[in-house]
Amino acid sequence: MNLVDRDRQHIWHPYSAVGSPSPIYPVVAAEGVRLKLEDGRELIDGMSSWWCAVHGYNHPVLNEAAMQQLDKMSHVMFGGLTHPPAVELAETLVELSPWGLQKVFFVDSGSVAIEAAMKMALQAQIARGQSQRHLFLSPRGGYHGDTLDAMSVCDPITGMHTLFQGVLPKQVFIERPEPAFGEHCTEQHLAQLKQVFAERGDQLAAMILEPIVQGAGGMRFYAPEYLQAARRLCDEHGVLLIADEIATGFGRSGKLFAVEHADITPDILCVGKALTGGYLSLAAVLTTDEMANDIASGEPGVFMHGPTFMGNPLACAIAKASIDLLCANDWQQQVLQIEQGLQQGLAPAKTFTHVAEVRVLGAIGVVELTHPVDMSSVQPMFVERGVWVRPFGKLVYLMPPFVMSSGDLAQLTDALVDVVANLQIKDGVAVPLSA
Repeated sequence: MNLVDRDRQHIWHPYSAVGSPSPIYPVVAAEGVRLKLEDGRELIDGMSSWWCAVHGYNHPVLNEAAMQQLDKMSHVMFGGLTHPPAVELAETLVELSPWGLQKVFFVDSGSVAIEAAMKMALQAQIARGQSQRHLFLSPRGGYHGDTLDAMSVCDPITGMHTLFQGVLPKQVFIERPEPAFGEHCTEQHLAQLKQVFAERGDQLAAMILEPIVQGAGGMRFYAPEYLQAARRLCDEHGVLLIADEIATGFGRSGKLFAVEHADITPDILCVGKALTGGYLSLAAVLTTDEMANDIASGEPGVFMHGPTFMGNPLACAIAKASIDLLCANDWQQQVLQIEQGLQQGLAPAKTFTHVAEVRVLGAIGVVELTHPVDMSSVQPMFVERGVWVRPFGKLVYLMPPFVMSSGDLAQLTDALVDVVANLQIKDGVAVPLSA
């Protein structure tokens, strides 16, 4: 029995049904920006393994950091103990993050970071004597994770709310942030945001959003002025601001953190994905001294959260090495070169009648179709062209590793444009012309 058949016997893949006939490709090794398949083929990775492998794969610096830490210890509980990797990583995150974020709480995944951030906001508001503030404000089109409370602040139409209706907490939603990145934000764009704060501001614990880039909810880029307005309104109404930078943190948008586009500091900042360069699962929640002190002053006097693998030494050591490598590699220039390559390489898709929009920001390139992609028939088209691109919904997008060469990037964009050119809309779905 081959590896794929053995996989289908027992493994449940993300967003799939057991026994699904959708193609699965066995990877046996990865090096640089290439995935090596069991049959000997190599694929240029356009996904950075869901946006985290910014340095590519099997990087000698990160490998060395992992080996050195393994020789000391791979894990130790974080309750009542500490260790150099966690302290050094926390110091680095505080140094690099927006001014005012001084405290770091480590967790083991992005969704858990959102859960912890929401709990922080609730505990802080209770400690401030504002127990009526138990709701969260979130823009439509957002995505914040798949755990229960994180799911409650995802888009209420596309974010699985219908399936879990009656179980999820009911939050407050407003329309997607407008206008688009690079356009001027007017009073009309902010009218609904201001109205919600005026009408329900005293019920809100926090506003949670993905700054500048709405990721898995639609790959939309919006104006920094909207984010600045959200910061002002939160301050005016006593509402905390949570920035979900799990996808955008560490350079992806062209700034180290996307909030820097608006020159604001959130009350809580969540980071993950690229934090370890894709080696291990680790995330962090950064917040202010004021928030930490408020939580300590209320009942029960401690923050009520503590994952078993919190502050894992191996993950922290690799994360510190990954951030150091990012800075040493001149990530700004890397991202700029990728942005220019994406703009040039994806431009031909703008002329296709079944393409609604092509947009690029930092190391993110998006071709939005007029109709959803049929994954089971379109995914193999990319593999046949020697690239790994995984569309979702109407979006065919790229988030390549920062270390990708201009030649590999051109091959990646050429393949994407070629696949999109060979699609047709049939029965409301984008399928191959041969279908």
